Amino acid sequence: MEQCCCSTCSRSLRPRALSPIMAELRFKAIVLDLFDTLVNWNANLLPEMEWHGRRIHSTLPWVLPRIEDALGPVFEREKFLDVYLSVMEEINAEREREGIEITCTERFVRVFERLEVKNNGDLQALARAVTRIHMDGVRSVTSAPPNRVEAVRRLAQTYRLGMLSNFDDSTAGHQIIADTGVRDLFEAIVVSADVGLRKPNPAIFERVTTMLALGADDILFVGDTPAHDVAGSKRAGMHAAWINRHGIALPDGTPAPDIVIADLADLPAVLGC
Repeated sequence: MEQCCCSTCSRSLRPRALSPIMAELRFKAIVLDLFDTLVNWNANLLPEMEWHGRRIHSTLPWVLPRIEDALGPVFEREKFLDVYLSVMEEINAEREREGIEITCTERFVRVFERLEVKNNGDLQALARAVTRIHMDGVRSVTSAPPNRVEAVRRLAQTYRLGMLSNFDDSTAGHQIIADTGVRDLFEAIVVSADVGLRKPNPAIFERVTTMLALGADDILFVGDTPAHDVAGSKRAGMHAAWINRHGIALPDGTPAPDIVIADLADLPAVLGC
């Protein structure tokens, strides 16, 4: 093969020097969080509804007509939202306490039970139907910024990739990942609704480690939530990159991340990709 001797080509053929971070850290795969890491969701794009004199954005203006079609006008919309938010608060506490996932469908079942809904049909079936409406709404206001998608493509040229997301509906979670256009670059994908576990439970980190057939210390986990993403991954034995978009202090008791960036789009340059 004929060799080119121009200066531009010569520079491009030289081995790239390791970044200072890569000189210290060695890993074979990068596992990403989903929401506020790869994708954003904009609640302000959801329809508005009145709640105790306030205007709020919610999927409920889309969800409630389906419930009323099935049950009739058996409760005021404001009361439904009161109960819905109360159930959500209880579920979030249970998730944090137990490290488990409780699906969106189960959330609606609990709301119906709390409202003492009498339905001649199947409450589970109704809950599944309204979950689809709710999740279609969430998906419609969720997107991946192009610079983050490009970052994933660059990272995939050097590292194996995985995805680990706390998300309470399997179907929508996988659809949102597919919507990014880079689904096929991820060798391992774990959505909490698939396995009944949530970050920071070490067991869910073990799932993605097993799928990649790597040791935990071969993986860099990237996420925005200190308690779930940084503490969870570090305690599972992984390296951690924290997306600190707003320059906040790390909460007390949180293990120090190995890398701090403002956005996923910054990671390839930090790693020298």
